[in-house]
Amino acid sequence: MDKKAMRKEILEKRSKLTEEEIREKSNIIKEKLMGLDKFKKSKFIFSFISFGDEVDTHNIIKEALNLGKRIGVPITVPEKRRLLVSELYDFDKELELGYYNILTPKKEYIREVDPKEIDMVLVPGVVFTPDGYRIGYGGGYYDRFFNKNDKLFKIGLCFDLQIAEKIPVDIYDIPVNCIITEKKIINCSKENF
Repeated sequence: MDKKAMRKEILEKRSKLTEEEIREKSNIIKEKLMGLDKFKKSKFIFSFISFGDEVDTHNIIKEALNLGKRIGVPITVPEKRRLLVSELYDFDKELELGYYNILTPKKEYIREVDPKEIDMVLVPGVVFTPDGYRIGYGGGYYDRFFNKNDKLFKIGLCFDLQIAEKIPVDIYDIPVNCIITEKKIINCSKENF
């Protein structure tokens, strides 16, 4: 099955989750993430801002800010297919709807940060494999971003129904280090965390 067909199939499955299921599963994923040593030791986390039926990152971001972590959120530059990192101080005050109806920093709150300052990335995706490869939404934004800092610890957040044994992999695809679902934590890079 090609990437497009797999993306469509998994998105259809995910769309059948109820709001309550999304909330419950997202809370379990948040607890697993925050229990990781790597998370506890991280200083600057770059996180996608969830929308629709994705794993909810809004509470992850708010709790991480409360714990004193620095948080960066993405600003997409579609013309160049790039992601910029903007540091966020206040989730409820500093965001507005942007491209693809995803929350993004308001102009007056954009604080661009060098990707080298980041030590952890929470990565969105439609399909993930146990070895860390993913099918995203098709823009290639994250794979390009990963090339800017090879010290990033990359964590894929998804529901268990989004795990597939195999997907087509391109030479540009960069795997995540681990994946957290509501059922398990998958160590893709075989390192301690």
